[in-house]
Amino acid sequence: MKRLKYFLLQMDNNTATYGAMYEGRIIVPPGTPGNPTDSAEEDYDPTYWIDSIAVTISKTNKLMQDKPTLVWQIPVSLLGIESCTAAAADYCLRAFGPYVDALNDTIYNRNRTDKENGKYILHRPGPEILVRNTAYFASCFRKDYKNGSGCVIYLLEDGISRPPQMCLCIRMQVQLPQKKLRKTIQMLCKDLPDAVERFIVEFDRTKLEKTLKLSEKQKGIRAWLKDSDYCAFVANGAILPRAEGTVLPLAEAVPFQAPKQDEIEICGIRGMGIRRGVTVITGGGYSGKSTLLDAISAGIYDHIPGDGREFCITDDSAMTISAEDGRSVKHMNISPFVKWLPGGNPSDFSTDHASGSTSQAANIMEAVDAGAGLLLIDEDRSATNFMIRDSMMKELVEKEPLIPFTDRVQELYDRKGVSTILVIGGSGEYLSIADRVYMMTDYRIHDMTATAREICQAHGVTNKPQERANWSQSRRLHSDGFTSYPMNSGSERLAVSDMGFIFIGDENIDVRGLHDIVSEAQLYALGFMLRYLEISNNDKEIDIPEKILKLYEKMEKEGLDCVFSSYFTTCERFLDLPRKQEFMALINRMRKVNWEP
Repeated sequence: MKRLKYFLLQMDNNTATYGAMYEGRIIVPPGTPGNPTDSAEEDYDPTYWIDSIAVTISKTNKLMQDKPTLVWQIPVSLLGIESCTAAAADYCLRAFGPYVDALNDTIYNRNRTDKENGKYILHRPGPEILVRNTAYFASCFRKDYKNGSGCVIYLLEDGISRPPQMCLCIRMQVQLPQKKLRKTIQMLCKDLPDAVERFIVEFDRTKLEKTLKLSEKQKGIRAWLKDSDYCAFVANGAILPRAEGTVLPLAEAVPFQAPKQDEIEICGIRGMGIRRGVTVITGGGYSGKSTLLDAISAGIYDHIPGDGREFCITDDSAMTISAEDGRSVKHMNISPFVKWLPGGNPSDFSTDHASGSTSQAANIMEAVDAGAGLLLIDEDRSATNFMIRDSMMKELVEKEPLIPFTDRVQELYDRKGVSTILVIGGSGEYLSIADRVYMMTDYRIHDMTATAREICQAHGVTNKPQERANWSQSRRLHSDGFTSYPMNSGSERLAVSDMGFIFIGDENIDVRGLHDIVSEAQLYALGFMLRYLEISNNDKEIDIPEKILKLYEKMEKEGLDCVFSSYFTTCERFLDLPRKQEFMALINRMRKVNWEP
């Protein structure tokens, strides 16, 4: 940090640019190892060192030069980390949080703004374990010089090999205090480095090992589910309800307990296995049926210890489906659910403002096309005329273009292998087509499959099979309108609203219907990923699945941050990786692009 302190001491107290800090000027004197010439060599490297620990400082964007982004590079050997997984990185990020909190406590003054006080900013994740650009492992260079005075360095040529080493990388930001250079030096060169060193010295390897053992069991359950007849698992003892207004487990909640006939054991954990096929969860109001579905939905991601849903594990391709009035649909085949349209073709359906029923039909067809193996549907968020039409209404209304989901849900599994879990409170139509029926009573679950079948037989309920549906899609995306540049503008546009919109180019994309997005950082990542696809595309006809596959391969190899651009001054710096399903769903909601059948 000696060189960083030198740069800061040379600055004017009123500086707002911190240019020398970001440049990181280096001078290698003449006639020294690494520079045998007669003149000094000059380079730039804004990476500063505390022994083997490095921190790279960069501009967050051109409008936030007093709020730099720092990436700490801590050799894993100092922490005793051997398993460099997303779960380990997630643990380290959360473990570093209290040290940042302690730093902020020492400088906080409620009578002053952050710009006056200064502030340390660390990403605060939810209970999900995700791939992030805020905590990850990477191979990093070792320090290969010693410091001289000022910005002079002397390259080491001592015959010692210094290959890159694996490091824990933690990305954070620091709001530097306005017109308080001495405090800035204290924050960057003393207090924050001291906190990092305390984090290393006090690092709790025992807690890390417990976290990694949990992660291994979660992976084991996921692997088992992939090769089994089950699509979801909920462990006995799981705490499913959340405390009001939070993501924390409800303290007085009833622990989950599997029905005896559905209890299985996976990786030493006993709980309820939900078989593939069609599963109905029913019950009275406030019985816990939607809470159970929410926990199953949450199970697409692993959760941290103490969340209560650590062993709620779900097919990670599952998608939550609802009606989405007003969304855009472009050249989508929704014919499995619509027989005919006035002046239109349900096999090639387009609209700028879909109804509840056609939007839900499109959401299902897009999910199937994106490779979802499980659909999660709550009756309360669905279009009634899409979900059901009982026998009396079918008899009364003969000219009805809609084919209700009841008539297709079993075929969806039989022909496409896509299972469905439904929460149903008001329609008995689903009892006759469900493979399994569960009843929630006071947050306790009971298998009511046999009883449901007896009721259907007593009422003479039967389902008339429909003609086999065409579930395929045959449309192509053209490059027209697939751009981050608004029409007649030479400047890109990208912004994200916490209300659930992504603004890019001429598009205002409504993503409020993507219920499986769990963090704002995923929204920002989706925006940057879409922008990356648009600016890197040179094809007139775009193979979107192939482009998405290659982008994910790139991010896996180079890190999620490879899609970030500091050009967009309103976009946040912290990113969480979304699933491919949400990325495809984002593109499907674009209104200005040109899909052709």
